[in-house]
Amino acid sequence: MRLHEAIRWSLFAGGKRFRPALVFAVGRTFDAPMEKLVRTAAAVEMIHTYSLIHDDLPSMDNDDLRRGRLTCHKKFDEATAILAGDVLETLAFQAVAEDASLSPDMRVILIAELAKAAGTPAGMVAGQQLDLEAEGKDAPIAEIEKIHRLKTGALIAACGRAGAIIGEGYTVEAHAISEYAANLGLLFQVTDDILDVTQTTEDLGKTAQKDIAANKATYPSVFGIEETKALARRLCDETILKLEPIDRPKKLLVDIAVHILERCS
Repeated sequence: MRLHEAIRWSLFAGGKRFRPALVFAVGRTFDAPMEKLVRTAAAVEMIHTYSLIHDDLPSMDNDDLRRGRLTCHKKFDEATAILAGDVLETLAFQAVAEDASLSPDMRVILIAELAKAAGTPAGMVAGQQLDLEAEGKDAPIAEIEKIHRLKTGALIAACGRAGAIIGEGYTVEAHAISEYAANLGLLFQVTDDILDVTQTTEDLGKTAQKDIAANKATYPSVFGIEETKALARRLCDETILKLEPIDRPKKLLVDIAVHILERCS
């Protein structure tokens, strides 16, 4: 079926797989068995991929390239791309709902976390709407941060919380992970803003300097590259400090924050 081809084209196109990796990293920090993490990790990647398909549409960011090849609507057609995104979103929740390795209560908690992070008013879709509304405007820094924390940060934060939930971390540790992951999401988007300006289309696997062309609200558009890089370094330090209450090995979580920063070094 053409629809299934479109789903596979987008989901298996490669990419960093950062969000599922974060689920695994946090979950393993809390000693969660791998088999309990797999479906939730897959679910967040499906949500992320659906969002990319829809973001790339002509009515949104109107992009031709994603992960180094044609976007879904360019490879197939706009209607099929919309449906492919719709299916991936529903499959994500189905994957968690049918995860027999988790208790029913835990599945409900995880579904609620992902729904909140993907939707509105405190999730990814809300951030995308604010991002569209801010195009061509001199958005204040507080508004840019809000857009970033919602559009990119909300789902990344949910990945961290999901790993802690499955690992059954103590309340204090789970709270620390939530703050760490929320900061990590902002750091990720700030570095993405830098890369959009400094790297080529070939390096990025998507159209370079698209944010500039669309006059989007970004940190480099306000601060310039060097000051934005300094902000990223401060954010990385703050993100790592959020892990202090966690009394267990956390080098992997520290390394993730450092790796994100080093993308734009």
